[in-house]
This record gives sequence, structure tokens and C-alpha cells, in this order.
Amino acid sequence: MTQFVALAYAENRQIATITLTRAERKNALSLALRDQFTEALAELAADEGLKAVILTGDGNVFSAGFDLDEFKRAAEDKEFETALWASSDRFLRAHLEFPLPMIAALNGPAIAGGFDLAVMCDIRIAVPQCFFSHPEIAFGDVTYGPLHDIVGGAVARDLCLTGRRVAADEALSLRLVSRIVPAGDLLAEAMLTAQAVARSPREVILRTKAKARRRAAISFGDTAGL
Repeated sequence: MTQFVALAYAENRQIATITLTRAERKNALSLALRDQFTEALAELAADEGLKAVILTGDGNVFSAGFDLDEFKRAAEDKEFETALWASSDRFLRAHLEFPLPMIAALNGPAIAGGFDLAVMCDIRIAVPQCFFSHPEIAFGDVTYGPLHDIVGGAVARDLCLTGRRVAADEALSLRLVSRIVPAGDLLAEAMLTAQAVARSPREVILRTKAKARRRAAISFGDTAGL
């Protein structure tokens, strides 16, 4: 099977970097990519030496969201449709329940499910070319809860209901991203942030992340309610 997710380690394996490597399809979140991402998170969650994770994309797009070609296939293939949604549930659960801090190094646009992927991380650092949008509101549900936890109800409703594009500078003013850096500095800046996290004892990091998850109060029982 083609690998769409790459793992690398730094700082004596205290920091891991996950890279989405489906650049030719703008890192669209296919069933295979989602399952590989879910498996990578399970592996990292079980690593007792790990303290922080960086998530980024290959190419100039962070992620264009779910692979729409697969939705077309699902409309004609019920077995594939069942597998598609089961994969989505596993992917969302693994990300939302991941026990360690995750830093999104946003190398370009984060669209639809790619927007969700970014906001389910704990810290976001973006390049100037990055933008966010939820165009899927025109034909389906939008993941709301994680965005609300970051920017509040008024802004989250605006972005989810209109699907409008949010450029990097507005994202910074909304606190959707922590900072904007040149593309050439993105991974170095993300690594500095991960190193700052990793200075703390792992037990403290785990407890702090657990507090953040509890405070967000995002229920996973029904993914339609996210």
C-alpha cells in the first residue's frame, strides 16, 4: 500500500513529526490516508518517551479536506460507504483523544476537513499563504466544536455557516493561529515550539493536555454532534 503519512523523530525521540505526503492530491484525506494517520497516532500515543508532535503537509497545501472522489464512489457502493464513515470516525476519535500536544505547522491552505485537522491540534503556526475555509457547508455538515473551543461562538458560527475564506492575517487576529512565519522558517519554528513543550516533564504535559480536553467538553459519542 502507498504510504501517505511519514513519521520522523527528533530530540532523542521526544518530538515526532507527522507529514501528510499526498501532495499530488493536495493532501486530500482519503480513507487510506486517514487510516494511516490513525495508526500513526496510536503508535505515538503508546511511546512513553514522546512529549510533543508536529503535524504538517508536503507541498504547498496543508490539506484540501476529504477526498471528494471517494464520496462519489460511496454514493454507488454501500460497502465502501460504510468503510468510509467508519474510517472517518476512527480518524476523528484518534485525533481528539490524542494525549500529547500537537502543533500544526500549516504549510498552506487548510480547507474543509483540512481545517478540522488543523483546529483539532493544540497550537497552529502558519505561513502567509495559508488560509482557512469550510466550503463543504454548501452540501453537508461542518465540524463545529473544536473551532468553537478556539475562537468562540460568534466567530465559529460566522466561519461555519458562511464558509468564507479566512486569510492568514485575519486568522492571527482571531487567534486561530499563534503566529505567521515565512515558509522557509515554518518547520524550524514548529520545532522550537515543540522543544518548549518538551522541557516539561511528560507527566505534567499529559495532565495539561487532559485538562484542555476536558475543558473543551467536546462529546465524541455522535460524530455528527462535533
